[in-house]
Amino acid sequence: MTMIRNDKHQKEYIDKRGIHVVVGHYLGNDLPWETTPNITNEILNTNGYSPIPKAGDNGQPVFISPHENAKMKTLFHINRFNLLASDRISVNRTIQDARKQSCREKSYVTSNLPDTSVIIVFHNEAWSTLLRTVHSVINRSPRQLLREIILVDDASERAFLKNPLDDYVSKLPVYVKVIRATNRTGLIRARLMGAKVARGQTLTFLDSHCECNYYWLEPLLTRIAEDRKRVACPVIDIIHDENFAYVRSFEFHWGAFNWELHFRWYPLGEKEIHRRQKDGTLPFRTPVMAGGLFSIDRSYFEEIGTYDEMMDIWGGENIELSFRVWQCGGSVEIVPCSHVGHLFRRSSPYSFPRPGGVGSVLYTNLARAAEVWMDDWKEFFFLLNPGAKKMRKGIDVMERKALRERLGCKSFKWYLDTVWPEHFLPTDGRFFGKIRNKKNGKCFQRPNTKGTARQPVGKVQLGDCVFETYPQQYFVLTKEGFLMTDESICLDSPEATADTNVVMLACNEYKRQKWKYNPTDRTLVHVKSKLCLDLPSSHSPDGLTLQHCNKLATQEWLFETVTWKTS
Repeated sequence: MTMIRNDKHQKEYIDKRGIHVVVGHYLGNDLPWETTPNITNEILNTNGYSPIPKAGDNGQPVFISPHENAKMKTLFHINRFNLLASDRISVNRTIQDARKQSCREKSYVTSNLPDTSVIIVFHNEAWSTLLRTVHSVINRSPRQLLREIILVDDASERAFLKNPLDDYVSKLPVYVKVIRATNRTGLIRARLMGAKVARGQTLTFLDSHCECNYYWLEPLLTRIAEDRKRVACPVIDIIHDENFAYVRSFEFHWGAFNWELHFRWYPLGEKEIHRRQKDGTLPFRTPVMAGGLFSIDRSYFEEIGTYDEMMDIWGGENIELSFRVWQCGGSVEIVPCSHVGHLFRRSSPYSFPRPGGVGSVLYTNLARAAEVWMDDWKEFFFLLNPGAKKMRKGIDVMERKALRERLGCKSFKWYLDTVWPEHFLPTDGRFFGKIRNKKNGKCFQRPNTKGTARQPVGKVQLGDCVFETYPQQYFVLTKEGFLMTDESICLDSPEATADTNVVMLACNEYKRQKWKYNPTDRTLVHVKSKLCLDLPSSHSPDGLTLQHCNKLATQEWLFETVTWKTS
């Protein structure tokens, strides 16, 4: 499987069958069909679930005949996935075991594990995807570990999600409780509604369009049984939004964030990869969890302050909870022997019923997280994010700051140093600012092109220096010699020979990405080749190059510091 994208909470892959698959959350307007058709209330309130025998079995894709394309395109806009295909797949469909062989050889003593309440929030979810989630939980969870399933209806408007849903789940072999919000309250508060009535020793949160894989629950609960302060996350597999193929995800990524505090998947750090070479079943830390799917000890969830109830709707709650767990003595990890499939869409069907829409909601939530947990780095966040800065004055976080003090939590510096030392944020021991060439007066600039992981990779260019706040020209130079910028990209020289271009590529901690700046002669020397960074040449005119060091002005680089904190 080849990873091809990592953007706005997404992973995208081309699998071995040539199927293009997406993992993540994206709030955009990137639909396969541009025009939104007129959809009547009759269509919206019709449950079209009509399974075809063997359709989608073993996680295989379902393709719609050309003569039904018009219907398929119309229904697609209701939930922003191929509803026609979903409705033809049984809510009890089979899938293939996504675990690696070493995970299949592990056994679990369920009598030693805590039970769990599975909490699923939904809003106008399709019948087939919602019930496929429920059935997958029931079918692939040990009965003694599954205390209950709690469905939280966040003010759905679909008729089939009212009495018909209540009647259906009342006949299931596991206790399923449906609770309903009278008004749209959003994911965060709806999850809290479920947590308040839960009776399990642990809470397991799932989105409403998932399919749990084989032995998904036991690995998560085992980690919590060993340490109640662990938050355990499964590997998130991919359910394709157009054909519902279930595709095993690539495991060696952890969650983090960019300078805008947007969640991103980045490759595991080199130390973590080495640690897991002898045993690929080992769980590994993740600086931030994706947030949609995780298990947590119920009493621990309450002790650390559950969710920030002043966060609205959706967005940033995973960042805030991850900061809080790590800084207050817990840990967040991905458990590679647990797999759960998740249907990821390229756009959201949900509105944000608040003034300002998604922008104001997300910026306010992120501003709250930054104010409480990021210490000096909150000024860096607000410097680069004027939208969040506008929301800063209107928030009250005194109660959450009091919680942090009461819990005796560590600093954000500790978090960066200990949990995510591979980060690309400025620190007191790093240069942060602009890099200008003495000869032509132009500044380093992040590439505009997007690479296979949707990171801004490519040949390094120079641009006219922008004297206002301009993140595209901000870079960090670490003590180890990595010249980094946002989205975890580093100055790299794959060829490491004279008169070749340098590029920005995903940081991987290789020696070819190490540089040494000499403040005396202002040269930036490539450690591996001992060559100097220079302007384009006649042989390589499209970007910066490596050349033999010759003390010319074209090889002089002025490192101009930018202040990123107030003190």
